[in-house]
Order: sequence, then structure tokens, then C-alpha cells
Amino acid sequence: MPHYMYVAIAGEDKILAFVLNPETRKIELQSQVIIPGGPAMMAIDPDHRFLCIGCYAKYGLLKAKGGGGAVSSYQIDWKTGGLFPINTIPLEFGPCYIALDRKGRFLLSAYYDTGKLAIHNIGKNGEIGTAVQWLDSGGGAHSIQTDPSNKFAFAPHIALTEEKKDRWAHLSPAKYILPHGSNTILQFKFDEITGQLTLNSPAKVLAEKDAGPRHFCFHPKMDILYFSNEEGSSVTVYRFNSSTGTLSAFQIISTLPEGYKGENECSTIRISNSGRFVYVPNRGHDSIACFATDTATGQLTLVKTIPTEESPRELSLDPDNKFLFVVGSKSGRMASYRVIEDTGELLPLETYDVGKKPMYVLITKSS
Repeated sequence: MPHYMYVAIAGEDKILAFVLNPETRKIELQSQVIIPGGPAMMAIDPDHRFLCIGCYAKYGLLKAKGGGGAVSSYQIDWKTGGLFPINTIPLEFGPCYIALDRKGRFLLSAYYDTGKLAIHNIGKNGEIGTAVQWLDSGGGAHSIQTDPSNKFAFAPHIALTEEKKDRWAHLSPAKYILPHGSNTILQFKFDEITGQLTLNSPAKVLAEKDAGPRHFCFHPKMDILYFSNEEGSSVTVYRFNSSTGTLSAFQIISTLPEGYKGENECSTIRISNSGRFVYVPNRGHDSIACFATDTATGQLTLVKTIPTEESPRELSLDPDNKFLFVVGSKSGRMASYRVIEDTGELLPLETYDVGKKPMYVLITKSS
């Protein structure tokens, strides 16, 4: 069964569909889908039948006030990798992150600069329905996911550091919303029947000063979560109480090599299927931090930082975890790497010109 790769090109309003040879790691462009509004994030349902796409205004991170956005659903043709539209829901706000719950019944979304979270119904045919809930989350919401049991959910919020305030001070307040970033992780109970979120007790976890938790991933074998910290250029490791749905931090580790003093912000975070390796892109240092996990505790050790594309936005491991692909939102390229099985290090392979402002890459195969 072939593997398919989808790359969101926000600056050209399109999704590129590639076929990936799982043995040679060669990719071949199959088709492209025009999606107005700057497609910037994607999520696939658990049965790999359809792909959801979020548009976060034209260029994403500092959008014009009232610019809106949309979420769309597309059927995947497993013979060709082609995408066929199911439906599109226009939104008052532009989402910065989308995910499906573990049963594929609801689409969860986070809204960075308006400080909101939303839950939409998903029909059996993949059609996105009306919102069952909108929540005010306190500002700087950057992602949301349910846990493997589908009983709990977490929503990290970045920090608005003094450095970030200074960097955005020149922007016209009439044109842009300045996220106020609470530097917290909200903890929710999730009702997988109704899609409703209710705050857990305690309702939030306060991150280390100026860390700015952004994205996270679950260890596949242990009750451990890993959060990439945007402003802190670090990863925080949390123990997950699967009975209460609450988190407690026990490690924070830098994503940067010792001695680096330049500007940097982390973006996403991914873990291998085995749980042995964790990868985090550095935007500024322009590298991928490769971590090894302790098989007993889940604690991280930085193995190496690998140079990569300018402003690495998103990365994806292929389903067999033999290769890793990363898109550079400023370079307009995608880079590929072979994963060294014993250490998790990345061996550079090829780069591909993919278009203006690539924002997301997702690789999948039929379930």
C-alpha cells in the first residue's frame, strides 16, 4: 500500500498531494487542490478516510482583525491519494490548530489570537457540522488534543514575553490583535458522546516562566506527555494521571545546543511510534532537536541538533518511522531525512521546492 503525503502551501492557497515510496523515500507529485484562505494545518480521521484542513487567514500568525477562517473536509482516494471535497465551514475566526478526537466524531480547534477553543460535529461521511461548543480560553491558545482514552483534553497557551511584546510593538493596534498568552495548559474532561469540554480540577497547569507551551504529543506506551515550549526553546515532560486527567511536570530540557544565544522559537513536536525518539523544530536556530527517551521513565536526553530549512514549521514521520520530512515556512522548501534506527539521529537526504510559505506536512497510509 503506498504512502501519501500532503503539504499545505499557505502562500499559494493549495494542498500538494504526493505519493511516497516507503522503501526509497522518493516522492512524486500526484495532484494539487486549490483551497482559498491559506491552508495551514491538517488532521486525518482515525480510520484514514478523510482529511480535515484549517485555514488561518492568508498568512497565519498575525492575522487582520475580523479576517476569519474556515475548516474543510476532503475524502481521500486511496487509489491515487487524490482529495475530493466534502464540505467547508466558514468561521468568524481563523484556527491555528485542528485535531480530531480519538473516535473521529468531533473536530477540535484552537484560536490563537482570539483566545478561543471550539468543537464541531463530524458526520459518518466526514462532513463537518455545526459547532457544539465555543469556549473562551484566556488567550494564546495554540493547540488542543484528547488523550488516548478520549476522556480528557489539554489546550496549551503560549506566553507573551517582554521580548515578544517589543517585537510586535511596531504593529498597528487597529489592524492586529495582540495575543495576551497565559502561559498555561488548560485541563479538560471530554464527553465523547456530546463533544462537550468541561474544566477539570485543577483547571490549569502553570508553565515555567516564559516557557510558552505550544504543541504536545503522548508517549505511546507510558502515561507521559511532551510539550514543546515556543518562547522557552525547550520541552517540558509531564506525568499524566490517566485516572484524573491531570498533569505534573518532572523535566524541562532545552532544544538548543549549549552556548547558542540567538533568537529562537520552537514549533511542533513529534514522537516515534516506538516512543524512543522525540523531534522538535527550532525556528531561528533553524534546526531539528533530536531527543532519546528513557524507556523506564520517559525522561529526555538531547542527542543532536540537525540543521534544516529556514523557519521549520512542521514535520512528519512516515508511518514506518524510517524517514522524516520538514517544511520551512520561510525557505519555501521541504527537507527529507533518514532516521537512524539505533540513535534517532537524522541523516539529510534531499530538499524539494514546494512553494510560498509551506505550513504543514502530513504523511499517512491506509488503515
